[in-house]
Amino acid sequence: MSPAAREVAVATRIWARPAFWILLALAAVPLAAKLGAEAYILSLATRAVIFSIAALSLDFIVGQGSLVSLGHAAFLGIGAYAVVILSGLGHDEIAVQIPAAIAAAVLVALATSAISLRASGVYYIMSTLAFGQMLYFFFVSLSALGGDDGVTLDARSRLFGTSALNNDVALYYFALMILLGGYLLLRRIVGSRFGRVLGAIRQNSLRARAIVFRPFGYKLVACAISAALCATAGVLLANQSEFVSPAFMTWQRSGELLVMVILGGAGSLWGAILGALALLMMEEFLSRFTEQGNLILGPALVLVALMGRGGLAGGIDRLFPSPAVGVP
Repeated sequence: MSPAAREVAVATRIWARPAFWILLALAAVPLAAKLGAEAYILSLATRAVIFSIAALSLDFIVGQGSLVSLGHAAFLGIGAYAVVILSGLGHDEIAVQIPAAIAAAVLVALATSAISLRASGVYYIMSTLAFGQMLYFFFVSLSALGGDDGVTLDARSRLFGTSALNNDVALYYFALMILLGGYLLLRRIVGSRFGRVLGAIRQNSLRARAIVFRPFGYKLVACAISAALCATAGVLLANQSEFVSPAFMTWQRSGELLVMVILGGAGSLWGAILGALALLMMEEFLSRFTEQGNLILGPALVLVALMGRGGLAGGIDRLFPSPAVGVP
């Protein structure tokens, strides 16, 4: 294939990907917000993007490693509390807070996953739930950080010494850039040798052991990568809400992230983004008409899980199949 034909083929593949159109639509939100209640729309959209990052991180271990976690929101809380603690120490630069949050989340993920991964199936799920609740009650007990009442931030983090993130549009695009970077990074990891081995372990761990791959180490690294991205979402969530509490890391929050992954289609990566956006938008829409929106939302999600093979992403792929492109 000639270089020119290769460029056309690659461009065709990019335009054919649903993730491209989802991210393009998200990039246009601030422009559309000017036509309505700008502050409200930006706040909702920023929150949706942040939870898309968290759902994306969970989808990585669920879809690629078959590791269903009910304690994943703990890493969201770790990222949020990193902002509180570092701001209290005078370090309000987000370029410092994000690496610190990632380091803390990775350490916790390695310590807890080293134990949880000794189990499998429902026992693994329950162990993640137990560790998540342990961290939740730990932060509830810290009266210096507001305990169960939480703590309000004095100001948003600074970006390279400036107060740019005080602007809602700037915060939105900053979160969107991290979402894009996280998606591209995970997509690259999935396509790498590490990702292929992780997929092989998911399909048949006994066969993977037979060819000298150690499932434990690969799954442990995958959990650390997932925790790092989720903690980054926590840093953003603290800045968006300007408030942090242990409620960020409850098992109910972990359940919501898991619902986003299942709704979007586990294992598709971009489906997790779509699932997060769809769930938050449905919740917001139903809340305008009834206080019992969950009575409508719950059965709808059950139907999607039972009948919608592959979630929303699977449905879109069946309706609009991507064209085959002969690029090696």
